[in-house]
Amino acid sequence: MSVVKIVADSSANILALERVPFAAAPLKVITNEREFIDDEDLDVDDMTAWFASYKGRSKTSCPNPSDWLDAFGDAEEVFCVTITSGLSGSFNAACIAKQLYETEHEGRRVCVIDSLSAGPELVLLIEKLEEDIVRGLSYEEICRDIRVYQQKTGLVFMLESLKNFAANGRVSPAVAKLAGVLGIRIVGKASDQGTLEPTNKSRGEGRALSALVTNMQEAGLSKGKVRIAHNYNEVAAETLRDMLLTVLPQVDVQIHACRGLCSYYAEKGGMLVGFEKF
Repeated sequence: MSVVKIVADSSANILALERVPFAAAPLKVITNEREFIDDEDLDVDDMTAWFASYKGRSKTSCPNPSDWLDAFGDAEEVFCVTITSGLSGSFNAACIAKQLYETEHEGRRVCVIDSLSAGPELVLLIEKLEEDIVRGLSYEEICRDIRVYQQKTGLVFMLESLKNFAANGRVSPAVAKLAGVLGIRIVGKASDQGTLEPTNKSRGEGRALSALVTNMQEAGLSKGKVRIAHNYNEVAAETLRDMLLTVLPQVDVQIHACRGLCSYYAEKGGMLVGFEKF
């Protein structure tokens, strides 16, 4: 039987799976003073506390092809999920690693999936891959199935701060100043092109959570999975879960904390929500 493995970059916030071998390729958060590697050794509490007082510029760095090759290990079939190519070079690096791996190891295959998203939407893709592998589907069947499934998932987010997006050059300082002013939360979604697209400016967390529920329903959520990743805002995540279950009692909601890369972009109080559009 072939050795089958799922790999993802660390934006998925996953370190291990129960039923299928898994490895994560770490992204990095880099400043003039410190560098944070988003792996199992990262102290997310320390990173978040440090950024609360840091005023300088910062940036992120994607896994390089060597990092991806390390994650592939010696698997004969690899299913690789990356953060959106609209925000990172992780997908391109994974594609280079795929070419090297398949050239150096005749007969081995790597399926690289550009999530066009981040965080909990990657979780949904990884869960689907795990289910298909456990079911015994072939490599070709899984590659086809995950592309179809990807059209049925989405991502919405709520941010209290855009400070790190501005420091990273992702948004203008003027736009960043809106978040947090007079309690304004930025609500948005992952676009079809894999960029983060603001949809609402909500005053107060309650209104922002209501906007998230509305946006997910309008996108097609009715009875599927919802995966919530929060950054030091478990209360709001639980409130969102309860709001969803009130109007959509059949949804399957799970909550987890952000790790390094997602903590950096979501910032304290932020939330990313992956969901199925059915």
